[in-house]
Amino acid sequence: MAYSRISDANEITARYMDSILIKESLIDSVVADTSTELFGETFASPVMTPAFSHLMQFKGRELTGLEEYSLAAKNMNILNFVGMMENDLFQKIANTGAKTVRIVKPYADNGKVRDQMQFAEDAGAFGIGMDIDHIFGIEGLDVVIGEKMAVQTSDMIRSYIESTKLPFFIKGVLSAEEAVKCADLGAKAIIVSHHHGRLPYAVPPMMVLPEIKEALEGRDVKIIVDCGISSGADVYKCLALGADAAAVGRSMLPSLEEGGIEGMTKFLTGIHNELRFIMSCTGFAHVRDIDGRFLVKTAF
Repeated sequence: MAYSRISDANEITARYMDSILIKESLIDSVVADTSTELFGETFASPVMTPAFSHLMQFKGRELTGLEEYSLAAKNMNILNFVGMMENDLFQKIANTGAKTVRIVKPYADNGKVRDQMQFAEDAGAFGIGMDIDHIFGIEGLDVVIGEKMAVQTSDMIRSYIESTKLPFFIKGVLSAEEAVKCADLGAKAIIVSHHHGRLPYAVPPMMVLPEIKEALEGRDVKIIVDCGISSGADVYKCLALGADAAAVGRSMLPSLEEGGIEGMTKFLTGIHNELRFIMSCTGFAHVRDIDGRFLVKTAF
């Protein structure tokens, strides 16, 4: 969808992120530990890959871009996400050894939804989920590469969650009300996202993190955020605002295209190192300790 610059949610999100500044707290601080536990697994960092789709081979390379960034995620020991794809490609992703969450589109063909979720579980996925913000398109229900999407009811989503032993992630949450609904349905994680600005004037995901965090207090639901995250400082701000983890997005594409697995690993390492540096400079020894006390919100 094409919107005017003033209504572009990506522009709005970037302005909001840049309006948040960081204070220091150095005395008695230590070199921070960025390790993060999710669903019984310890990852090196709360930085995650995005649920990308349609990344095929870059020129002259054997592996798809999806396989390459999955291998980088394995190298870094971070959680990996992938999006829309057929089962044969997901099997290749699984074969990389990366701990991967498969995000399935809200297909009108409910049998395809269930088949892809079951295939992912059988292939050894770390988790599965659904991309609810792809239900609607500008002309009604969305169509993605010829595949029709459909409304997903609470009963349908609950049935998906109850059909798997894996943690279920719901992607595309952008309000506290929807976050609570996801928790009530049994989701183990939500991804706070406007899907690269699909909705004009969409609220920045980071802006609603505090109210979502408050609404889910005491609920066993992890909060992940994406959209416009391109640095360790961005990740730090997201964690301080209430997220448990954050996924990078399109900012990784130049490194992936130019350098493949090595380039992507270098990009992720840079974000990881900057996050650790900022944690150390603000006195937070562990990811679980981070809160918003050292954030300063300027005019937005």
